[in-house]
Amino acid sequence: MVTTGERKPWHAVFRLLERDERVFAVLLAVAMVGGLATLGLVPLRPRQSIDLYSLVIWFALYKLGIFALVTVHPRATRAIFLAALAIDLLLVFVLVFLTGGGDSLFYLLFFPLVAVNAYYFGPWVAMAAALIAGGLMAAAAALVPPWIGWTGVTLLTIMFGLPAVVVGLVAVRERGARAEVERLNVDLAGTLNRLQSAQQELLVAERMATVGRLSLRVAHEVRNPIAAIELNAEILQDIVRAHPGADMDEAGGLVASIRDQVNTLDALTEEYLAFARFPKPHFEDESINHLIEELAAFVRPVALRQGLTIHVSTDPAVPMMEIDRGLLRQAVHNLVKNGMEALSRGGALTIESRCDGDTVQVSVSDTGNGISPEVAQRLFEPFFTTKPQGTGLGLSITRQIIEEHGGELSWRNGPGGGATFIVRLPIKRPVSHV
Repeated sequence: MVTTGERKPWHAVFRLLERDERVFAVLLAVAMVGGLATLGLVPLRPRQSIDLYSLVIWFALYKLGIFALVTVHPRATRAIFLAALAIDLLLVFVLVFLTGGGDSLFYLLFFPLVAVNAYYFGPWVAMAAALIAGGLMAAAAALVPPWIGWTGVTLLTIMFGLPAVVVGLVAVRERGARAEVERLNVDLAGTLNRLQSAQQELLVAERMATVGRLSLRVAHEVRNPIAAIELNAEILQDIVRAHPGADMDEAGGLVASIRDQVNTLDALTEEYLAFARFPKPHFEDESINHLIEELAAFVRPVALRQGLTIHVSTDPAVPMMEIDRGLLRQAVHNLVKNGMEALSRGGALTIESRCDGDTVQVSVSDTGNGISPEVAQRLFEPFFTTKPQGTGLGLSITRQIIEEHGGELSWRNGPGGGATFIVRLPIKRPVSHV
């Protein structure tokens, strides 16, 4: 027993059929049944009399059966219609044979049969069906005289075929045009979807820009109170130091903690302002090697206090390049600071330059624990940091500086541990047209 859940709704089954299949089945049934009924109005000779009323009913039921079969087996539609065409041709032949052969008017059923099938199958099947119809007409006329002659057979075959081929060509063209319209509709729908997505992204971008302008103003306004708090905290610390005692020692610790937090907030504000109001680079011919050596000399005292070793390796083949020395120094310095913070106590940091074809590579490597996959996914995300006092803007600013130089920033974990950040800069800076 088939349950309701297992039975497909009829509308879902009909939807499996293409529109052409439904139109073709209905047109063929109407043309053949209607033609048969119309020709039945012509009186037949007594010896050729048939029960035309019953024939029309059975023919209509046969067409309904074909439609039902196609509905149940939609994937075999073409094969079913081809078989139905062969059966229809044989049925018309039998009808012509039974009603007078060469004298029968039922040969006219070949016209709608071949023409309507041309609508579905196209001109080539229509031509073949016309040739078969002509052959069947010749056979019927030969079996039941009078013989209509080969000229008559040829003319009938041509008359069967010509309108059918025209209908087939028009149908093929119409299907091509419809397919093109459907393709254009799909393209248009895709374009509309992309346009809607772009509009949504634009709205989000406008909101983010508004938030950015507001936060930039807030950060700018906060600088003065922070400076005042820092100044007053410094004065208060001097007063506390001037009055020794247990309570004053505790107060001194609290004031120092306040100053640390204020300095952290000040650094965050400064980095945010630097990120949001990125300065326009001023490019001049400078030495990358000299920049690296000067930066290494600057950070070496701090590194030695942390028990770190700074190694510098410069490639003499690195040429003079157009760079913004201040910005590029800030970018490499951010990478060096990250490496030193990753090492904490003990370890080595290597700053290296190398000429590689039409690019120069500056790499900063440390011997720390490397970067975990969780951190790697958000490494360049603004405000993401793993440091208690970090701002999460260092790498974002660094990448922004490198991209302003027409370069790129990448990283990798070393096989034996540690991480390496690589700055690739083109020797010939691309000209900006903005």
